[in-house]
Amino acid sequence: MIDNTTFENYTALFHTLGCKLNFAETSTVAKLFADKGIRRAQAGEIPDICVINTCSVTELADKKCRQSIRSLHKKYPDAAIIVTGCYAQLKSEEVASIPGVVIVAGTDRKLELANYLDEWLKTHEPRSLVTPTKNIRVFSPSCSRGDRTRYFLKVQDGCDYFCTYCTIPMARGRSRSGYIGELVEQARQVAEEGGKEIVITGVNIGDFGKGREDNFFDLIRALDEVDGIERYRISSIEPNLLTDEIIEWVATSKRFMPHFHIPLQSGNDEVLKLMHRHYDTSLFQSKVEKIRATISDAFIGVDLIVGARGETLERFENSRQFVESLDISRLHIFTYSERPGTKALNIEPVVDQAEKHRRTRIMLDISERKLQEFSNRFVGTQRPVLLEHPRRGKPMSGFTDNYLKVEVESKPELSNKVVPVALKSLIGIGEEIKGEIQL
Repeated sequence: MIDNTTFENYTALFHTLGCKLNFAETSTVAKLFADKGIRRAQAGEIPDICVINTCSVTELADKKCRQSIRSLHKKYPDAAIIVTGCYAQLKSEEVASIPGVVIVAGTDRKLELANYLDEWLKTHEPRSLVTPTKNIRVFSPSCSRGDRTRYFLKVQDGCDYFCTYCTIPMARGRSRSGYIGELVEQARQVAEEGGKEIVITGVNIGDFGKGREDNFFDLIRALDEVDGIERYRISSIEPNLLTDEIIEWVATSKRFMPHFHIPLQSGNDEVLKLMHRHYDTSLFQSKVEKIRATISDAFIGVDLIVGARGETLERFENSRQFVESLDISRLHIFTYSERPGTKALNIEPVVDQAEKHRRTRIMLDISERKLQEFSNRFVGTQRPVLLEHPRRGKPMSGFTDNYLKVEVESKPELSNKVVPVALKSLIGIGEEIKGEIQL
C-alpha cells in the first residue's frame, strides 16, 4: 500500500472496459498521472495503483467489471484500487464495498483523479466522488493515443435520447460538447506528435454543438484542414444525425475515411418505437443507400440488439429480413440485457435466454457472411494501409482506408506509415486479408 508523501517512483496499471470513449479517457488519465511522477507499470511489475475504467452497458458488462476489480485485488493485494466510469457512476456503493477499492469516481471525475490521489495520500481514507448524474454539466476534453497507432479525440459526451433500454444518460448525463477551436488545436498537437489517424469519439457525436450555432458538420470541416493528419474516422453516429450533407462531404474530403458506423438496434419499426429510437427502417435504409451511391467502397458497420423486450418471433423475422436486405459490411451484435431503472422493463413480451441466443447466432451468421462478401470485393485490388507497430515474432497489420484489416510481412521501419498494399486473399471468414506491401 502507498505510504509515502509523494508519488515519485510509483507505478500504475490501467485497465479499461467498454467503448472507445473510455479508452480515450483512460489514456488521458494515464498522462495526468505521469505528470505527478506516476508511470505506467510494465509487464511483470507489481503496480502501486490500479485504475479500472468501467462500463455498464449490459449486465454482463457489470459482471466483468466486478470480476476485474476482484481479480486485480487478488493479484495485487497491496495496490490501491481506483474505480471510475459508468459502473462506478451507477453503482457506487456496490463498487465501494469491494475489497481493495480506495476511490470510486463517477464519469465526470475521471480527469480529476490525479488530484484526488493527493488528498487520499494524506488520510488513506476511502473516497466516493460521484456527482448526481442530473448535475453533470461540464465537458471534460480528452485526446489520447490508443494502444496502436490511432488517437481518440473526444468531441462530445452524454446523451439526451433516453432510449428505453439504455442507461447511458443515467451514467454520462445530458449531451454536451467541446468547442471547435479547442478540438482543432488538439488535432494539431496529435500531428506534432507524429499521429496519422484520429477517431472522433463521443456518446452521441452527431449531437455535437447542441444548444449552440455550430454543429458536427462544422467540426469535421474544420478538422479536415489540420495539416499532418492523414486520416479521420467518424465513430458511431445516429442515422437521423448522419445527414446527406455529411455523407457527400466525406466522399470528397481530404482526410475523412470511407467508413461509417451506424446504430440500427432493430430492423423492425414496432420494436424501434418501443425502444424510443429517433428513426424508422425507411430512413435507415435511405442512409445506407446514400452511402453506397456516393462512396461505393465504404465500410458500413451496424449495431444491432437481439432479443429485446417486445421482439416477438414475427418482429425478429422482420428484422432479420431487413438486415439481410442491407448492403452493409458488418453487424456489431448485442444480446439484449435487462438494465435496472430503464423503461424497457415495462415492455412485454420477454424473450427467454435460449431464444435470445438462437436469434443472436442467426444474426452472427449474417454478419460473418456480409463481412466475407464485402472483403471479397477488394481481393485483387490495392488499398492504402496505415501499418501498426509490430509485435515481436508476428506479422504486421493495419487497416485500409475502408477499414479492412490487413496482415503483411513485418517491416518495423514502416510502422505508423500509410503504404500501398496489394490485397491477396482472405484469412478465415474475412476478418483479415493477407496483403503484400507495394513500394
